[in-house]
Amino acid sequence: MMVDISRRNALILGGVGIGGVAIGGTGFIMSQGSGSPMAPEPSAGNALVLPPELQSSNGVLTVALECSSQQVSIAGRDVRALSYNGGVPGPTLRVRAGDTLNVSLHNGLTEPSNLHVHGLHVSPEDNSDNMFVTIEAGDSYDYRYELPAAHPPGVYWYHPHHHGFVADQVFGGLYGAIIVDDAEEIPATRERVLVISDITFTASGAIPAAAQMEKMSGREGELVLVNGQLTPELGARPGERERWRVINACTSRYLRLQLDGQQLTLLGIDSGRFESARDVDEVVLAPGNRADLLVTARAGTSTLRALPYDRGASGGMMGGGSSTSAEVSLATFAVDGASTEEFPDVPDQLVPNDLRSATVTAQREFVFAMGMGGGMNGGMMSATINDRTFDASRVDATVQFESVEEWMLTNTSTLDHPLHLHVWPMQIIEQGGRTVESVIWQDVVNIPARSTVRVRVAFDDFRGRTVYHCHILDHEDAGMMGIIQAV
Repeated sequence: MMVDISRRNALILGGVGIGGVAIGGTGFIMSQGSGSPMAPEPSAGNALVLPPELQSSNGVLTVALECSSQQVSIAGRDVRALSYNGGVPGPTLRVRAGDTLNVSLHNGLTEPSNLHVHGLHVSPEDNSDNMFVTIEAGDSYDYRYELPAAHPPGVYWYHPHHHGFVADQVFGGLYGAIIVDDAEEIPATRERVLVISDITFTASGAIPAAAQMEKMSGREGELVLVNGQLTPELGARPGERERWRVINACTSRYLRLQLDGQQLTLLGIDSGRFESARDVDEVVLAPGNRADLLVTARAGTSTLRALPYDRGASGGMMGGGSSTSAEVSLATFAVDGASTEEFPDVPDQLVPNDLRSATVTAQREFVFAMGMGGGMNGGMMSATINDRTFDASRVDATVQFESVEEWMLTNTSTLDHPLHLHVWPMQIIEQGGRTVESVIWQDVVNIPARSTVRVRVAFDDFRGRTVYHCHILDHEDAGMMGIIQAV
């Protein structure tokens, strides 16, 4: 039976606002690290700065990236963080369907790394989006990503993906946006890339190591940044339409976004475009999710906020507590001046592929569980899928090329787990036992604590071996990841 999805699930399934939310709060300004009175206050309120952009030409974009630890400016402070090409975030890479993206990555870190183009529908083999490549400290590697001619437009991102180092490297500052342009441009006054991340610094400007308890819940940084800035300012005139490409690059933090007083129109989440644009009140992004959002400016000053989000509790594991994030003021949006001409309604999108009527060739269940491994005396966190932790030498699921599978995702733990499947996006069919009425495609699908989600996956275009994992990156590094191979 078709039923309406619950409010919480509606938010997770695509950020469709259901009524306004009135929650008071002030801006998030705090000293970093240990809270020492000697720690300088981060600066806030400067004009938003967009990352530098590199755009393809004649079907090719060739980029040199270097990841390294260096002194950078974050939230107005000179601190030591990780960086691509000296910036946090790294440069935005803009391409089109059918393009070839060449990335030469030099690893200037003291530990191994590699590169994942998150959400791109490209080959997982050879020197494409191959998670089994290791770039040792001081070495370089040349990637080549060939986008299919029918690749979905949207906002994607890149970050390291070497198992065991992912959370530290992303938390440290290694991430950047990828934009796949529309075949036909959607009219807008301007476009902004908003990479939202969080980070923590000590009084001396260093990033502290995460404690075991932080890893169990998934670490959340003390400072929540937009393009490496603290509560930056954006300005527009009434009637202007802005296109915001929003990326949740946080290691564990969920973003329940609200921009009070402004008209928000959601085109889609991740690579999934809705059949028609949706007016929304708020958008929820699990770690790794992205939103393609139109903002039609209304006179007045609004605050982009991340409202509190309850992602469960780590209770029962070393006495862990609630993982409800506090409200955070992310940016201010000041709209004044003479009104401009209104834009036409957003045209309907292409009808997305719908697997609800497809022939399902196999069904699987993936059970996400957490606990303590090795006993309480110095025992480590256990984060498993189907009772197993990640093993690079083991294939956990073998699927048939050009098949459609249905997966039941079961979360037995007290924390939410956002599942990310590389290469192939997932269509959400059912959440918490309730059928989803619309066509929703995402490459990161949240599985709320103590609940189930049913998805379908079409293993088309590419054969090869890649991974699926929890995108709370501390959980991934702890072993909540498996290998899938399409043959």
